[in-house]
Amino acid sequence: MRIQNNTTAFNVWSNYNKNLTSMQQSMSRLSTGVIANTDDPAGVGISERMRAQIDAVQMARQNTENATSLIQTADAWLQKINDQLSRMKELAIEADSGVLSEADQANVQIEYQAMQDEITRITSKYTAAAKFNGLYLFRGGNGIAEANGDTVGTGTITIQVGADVDQKITLSLANLSTSNTSSIGSVHTYSYGNGTSVLGSSHTSVNWSSIIDSNTTSVTSPNIVGKLDVAIDYVANARAQMAAQQNRLEQTNSGLLTYEDNLTAAESQVRDVDMAFETTQYSKYQVLTNAANAMLAQANQLPQSVLQLLQ
Repeated sequence: MRIQNNTTAFNVWSNYNKNLTSMQQSMSRLSTGVIANTDDPAGVGISERMRAQIDAVQMARQNTENATSLIQTADAWLQKINDQLSRMKELAIEADSGVLSEADQANVQIEYQAMQDEITRITSKYTAAAKFNGLYLFRGGNGIAEANGDTVGTGTITIQVGADVDQKITLSLANLSTSNTSSIGSVHTYSYGNGTSVLGSSHTSVNWSSIIDSNTTSVTSPNIVGKLDVAIDYVANARAQMAAQQNRLEQTNSGLLTYEDNLTAAESQVRDVDMAFETTQYSKYQVLTNAANAMLAQANQLPQSVLQLLQ
């Protein structure tokens, strides 16, 4: 019987301290919902990399949604342009009815020119109405205005749609401004002799700027109906291309959403605490801590038996 060192009490105290530490760690996990970096250093490192990737994917999804909104805005403006071109064709056919006086044709020309001016207002110059978040939609290039010369930057509108380097999609938007002097198609006319023999033909190239420039064409210009058909087809093609790009962006966004979901689930397996299991562990260590506390009190009573020898 020794009283200098109560080995039994020390052993109980050691177990009590271990149980108390484990209970405190369990309480920390339950209160935060995640493991500590000391619980699984390698796992935490993997988790942090996954978290960075998840955040990047979320931003990429936001980019695709913004790009979709840009295309939807552009398509809404294209619908108005298409409506005005259709009206211009109606007016051109009306002006060529053969029964209108010069005054009547002048009145038709007033509305026709108003349509041209409105399309120009939507698409051209620094005052162009068709914009999205400051980007010009129908002036070509990257849509970013340059201070000198009232122009836009060269290149294209490029969207970062992935969480890694160079995962980008390029958006193609039609140049519908008065600066677009390139050919958008041709009007073909033919003259016939007796039967089906072709005596001659005419092939007139059409450029976009001439359609909307009131100083270049009017409602009575030669072959104006055919030229407007070419312009309507040009706008329709632009809308079809944008619709295809929108579908692509929506598919990209759907893929990113699935990717984010899978990454989040994987990160959760590494970092998140299993609350049911941890609650069981906490209850176990709570019981063991209380039991060890009681046993420590009993162990401290053992040296008291020495007094019986001294009586």
